[in-house]
Amino acid sequence: MCTLEKRGKVYILTLVGDNEEDEHRLNPTSFDAIANALKEVEQSPDAAALVTTNAGKYFSCGIDMNWIGESPHDRMDVVLEKLENMLASFMRINVPTVAAIRGRAVSGAYMLALAHDYRFMTQGSGELYMCELDLGLPIPKGMLTLIRSKLQPATLRDVVLRASKLDAQLAFEKGILDGVFEDKAATLEAAVKEAEKLAARGWEREIYRGFRLATFPGVAEALDINVPYVVPASFHF
Repeated sequence: MCTLEKRGKVYILTLVGDNEEDEHRLNPTSFDAIANALKEVEQSPDAAALVTTNAGKYFSCGIDMNWIGESPHDRMDVVLEKLENMLASFMRINVPTVAAIRGRAVSGAYMLALAHDYRFMTQGSGELYMCELDLGLPIPKGMLTLIRSKLQPATLRDVVLRASKLDAQLAFEKGILDGVFEDKAATLEAAVKEAEKLAARGWEREIYRGFRLATFPGVAEALDINVPYVVPASFHF
């Protein structure tokens, strides 16, 4: 579900699948693989930055609704708890993080990108899309806390209350992205170069973690709460 590569002091976490069309849906298996990768970065004595990217067509199309649909009332809580735990881990990791989004990012994957310190994206590779309003599903409060902390008010309105689909250029203009690049290779190269610049600063890792948590106060704590999720009766898997 993911690979972890080390280039000097920069780690690269890549979401992978069975083929180029794999949507990299998020389920317990992928969450556990990502958690193990983050643990490895945390425990590495010389890690100084992390890049998260994707192979294939999609960054990720969000949580695995097919897996949840086999037992919705049990599995929705399992997936959302693991999603919130993953997002909290990215907020707490003690190195700078850069997302290289090289394909469509939907809902949980959109939030994964937002949990990074910097975000780059490939032009024409897809859109950023919070689909919950269109599906008729609530967004848990912890996740809304993360989204609200990373977006300007007008952008937050469009993302959450209009379910706007934003291509890379529009997302850049709205301040969601820090850079837009012509192709996937250039996107990853730019993200790695940014990570290398950040790594070269040699910041004390626990200080960096503390600064991030103070810059976005209450976000990690809100994600820790894991409130039970109620699937609306009107929603059908």
